[in-house]
Amino acid sequence: MAARREPTLADVAQAAGVSLTTVSRVLNNRGYLSDSIKERVAAAIAELNYRPNQVARALHGKSTQTIGVIVPTVALPFFGELAAEIENALAGQGYRILVCNSMGRADREREYLDLLVSHRVDGIISGAHNENLKEYDTVRLPLVTVDRELSPTVPNVRCANEEGGRVATELLLERGARCPALLTSRTGTHNRREAGYRRVLEQAGIEPIIMTVDFHTPDAERARLINAHLDAVDAQVDAVFATDDLSAAAVLHWAAGRGLKVPADFKVIGFDGTAAVRRALPELTTVQQPIGALARTAVDVLLTQVEAVSQGEEIDTSPSPIELPVTVLTGSTV
Repeated sequence: MAARREPTLADVAQAAGVSLTTVSRVLNNRGYLSDSIKERVAAAIAELNYRPNQVARALHGKSTQTIGVIVPTVALPFFGELAAEIENALAGQGYRILVCNSMGRADREREYLDLLVSHRVDGIISGAHNENLKEYDTVRLPLVTVDRELSPTVPNVRCANEEGGRVATELLLERGARCPALLTSRTGTHNRREAGYRRVLEQAGIEPIIMTVDFHTPDAERARLINAHLDAVDAQVDAVFATDDLSAAAVLHWAAGRGLKVPADFKVIGFDGTAAVRRALPELTTVQQPIGALARTAVDVLLTQVEAVSQGEEIDTSPSPIELPVTVLTGSTV
């Protein structure tokens, strides 16, 4: 059996009985061509199911109508829904996406970044969480991040993380918690949800308790570490603000295993409010990110850059972060 291969421009020219130059002129709508020649080339393209080489188009200065999207993994509800919303927003503008899952590995993100640049995508939206990747400094494509601070020169679209942390912590205190702990992936000044939590406890005169389990820890190990953290502070803590809903779900599982009644004995609030987790845990109180609005805003900002580049205009090199408001979805866990 003959080897399968994608048809080439030469195959189209042969099937239509015209030159390569004529096929190229038809595809790019250049110069005068008779209707009969256009119809012959169109028929050959349809018969062969020919797809133009987008990289070749880019090398000739044309748009590939493709955007690269880098996320930790679409297996996580937030990033899966974010990628889907970005795809929907871009499809409405005639763009396709290439989704790259970094899996929390800096080396894989570097490889994907190189792949996207070499394939001449029109721009990149990055939501991966690897830090200090110098490779982004060399990218000359339109670039936007979602909830990730790469550089003061790169637009960052995010929810109001600090406000969300503040509201979550205040709600726990209002509902009677005396010593709420924070469960997060990484602690530090970059963690604005932690900043909101700390601010509320400082005002209330309560000592913060921070528990960290890295975002990319394998599921089985993650559950074990969360249980160990909670067991270590069990005598002090009567509530947890988890900075993502999957961690909040793990806390609820721990509480059930220890015979604690939620919310009477122990209170839990999460963060993200994805549709997937809402379906699985409708009782979870959580701070919901506006995922659809985040995606549409990131796409709008990116395509504004793409248009500026196509017109030979300068891109804003000192953009302010764009913060969108969060919403508290109250369940029965606080």
